[in-house]
Amino acid sequence: MKRLDSIPTNKIERVTKLVATGAKVGGNYLKYYGQKIVNPDLTKDNLHKENAADIYDGLKELKGSALKVAQMLSMEKNLLPQSYVEKFSLSQFSVPPLSAPLVMKTFKSYFGKEPHQLFDEFSADSINAASIGQVHRAKKDGKNLAVKIQYPGVRESIGTDIALVKPIAIRMFNLQGASDEYFKEVEDKLTEETDYVLELKQSETIRIACAHIENLKFPKYYPELSCEKIITMDWMEGIHLSEFCKKETSQEKRNKVGQALWDFYMYQIHELKNFHADPHPGNFLVDAAANLMAIDFGCMKQIPDEFYIPYFDLAKKENLNDPVFFNDKLYELEILKKNDSAKEIEFFSTLFHDLLTVFTEPFQRDRFDFSDTRFSDAIAGLSDKFANDKTLRKMNGNRGSKHFIYVNRTFFGLYSLLFDLKAEIDVSAYSGYLAE
Repeated sequence: MKRLDSIPTNKIERVTKLVATGAKVGGNYLKYYGQKIVNPDLTKDNLHKENAADIYDGLKELKGSALKVAQMLSMEKNLLPQSYVEKFSLSQFSVPPLSAPLVMKTFKSYFGKEPHQLFDEFSADSINAASIGQVHRAKKDGKNLAVKIQYPGVRESIGTDIALVKPIAIRMFNLQGASDEYFKEVEDKLTEETDYVLELKQSETIRIACAHIENLKFPKYYPELSCEKIITMDWMEGIHLSEFCKKETSQEKRNKVGQALWDFYMYQIHELKNFHADPHPGNFLVDAAANLMAIDFGCMKQIPDEFYIPYFDLAKKENLNDPVFFNDKLYELEILKKNDSAKEIEFFSTLFHDLLTVFTEPFQRDRFDFSDTRFSDAIAGLSDKFANDKTLRKMNGNRGSKHFIYVNRTFFGLYSLLFDLKAEIDVSAYSGYLAE
């Protein structure tokens, strides 16, 4: 695989790369429509493959928040053609790594030493490379370690990337008025993900707080071998969750992993009110005994009571069926606004009632089977409906509290992982871990 000696960090370099990528995509469309004239039955399958490959090739050299967007989109399986999902999912743990000289330079900059002076053994070749950093194997005092190194310039390019994405997103989602808080929320979270001192602290906090949850493991972290751009932790033996989902034939093991995943998230959300907001397969491993291992805590989300209470009030069936109570909560969640017209109130009340009726279905059961395709199809059906709703496109999309961005992303990601596991879970089992 090609190794990178540098990453574009200034605005001109990054815009140039994106423009070049856009030109390739435009060329693919011209080729497709030319072939369509000759063959009217031609589908867009090949067009999607070529576009996905070209877009991913451009983003993987930019890394950072640009590639992080691809990673997030790879979890939205109902919104993108399969070609995009397959290609963008590579951003979770398979992108071009930094060259060895750049790795050595990073260590020298922060520790004043090269890695072989800090560790008994250090592999210059990375094991995994993702959007913000890459992982190397190392050994010290007989312990097998994982050393995560952040790509240079990632933090500095976040503002540029957000500025590039913002006008496109405003047009796509018709974000009229004050939408700055949404972009600020995303920018703040991406900035936090590049602060490895903060990540180390978050990792230790969650490791200690969730140590009592069954079938869940965490690495130990080593502050003396970590800094703002490098984190050292125990090497965890296992396979990525996505690989486990493809290979594992035992339903008992799939359920075991799924239950640990569900309990982990429900405990964080309901007990800690602070949770891991990046549920993609690259952040989880599974060991030979089907224990789930969480290995990355760069993206955490604090959920305030003024959002938590109305949000989960609407997970209760009796509240969904009470129109007055339901609309009151929509105002609290900033979905409905005081200056809305009667038409807007009716439209968004109906839209969110349909959405929440499907979305909260697991919470209405004692046990829930995520292999039931009726639920995944219903989620996909909502995505199709909203994507093609011409009325919604004309309405002001600037709806809802900023906290929806990462809370909803977490639930969609969690559901996606449980769909892949085809796991059946005990919905309320996590309550046994809650403080009395």
